Amino acid sequence: MRRWITLGFILASAQCAHETTRPFVAPTPALEVQSRPDSDYAFIAGAGSPPHSAPDQVGIATWYGQAFAGRKTSNGERFDPAAMTAAHRKLPFGTWVEVRRVDTGSSVRVRITDRGPWGDASRIIDLSKAAADLLGFTREGTAKVELRVVRGPS
Repeated sequence: MRRWITLGFILASAQCAHETTRPFVAPTPALEVQSRPDSDYAFIAGAGSPPHSAPDQVGIATWYGQAFAGRKTSNGERFDPAAMTAAHRKLPFGTWVEVRRVDTGSSVRVRITDRGPWGDASRIIDLSKAAADLLGFTREGTAKVELRVVRGPS
């Protein structure tokens, strides 16, 4: 009997060790300074930057739309191309980002719900189709943008 209990404990322990395949991402408290050793920028989560301040990141925005509608994003939500959401490689899920198109000055605010874009390192954010429509680059497919972490959707 003792052997079966010991064997059961070992098997249960082994099973628990394999269940943690995804790292836990804790929500970022408002105004907590985030710095990551694997990142080339730092930001203050939940804080807004004045428009004249340096952006948190500059690069190329792309967009994704109907082909991904209804699929689960990295944070578990279903993707809606009509929502103001985006994918970023490192920002915590739920972070609000102001995306400003450099050549026109137009901007939108999006919430990070997914991971990406993948491939070219100059691509820094994948926007939903709705956000890309408001910035006016759905036809071109890409646009040079500046990112600033902000408080919310205002």
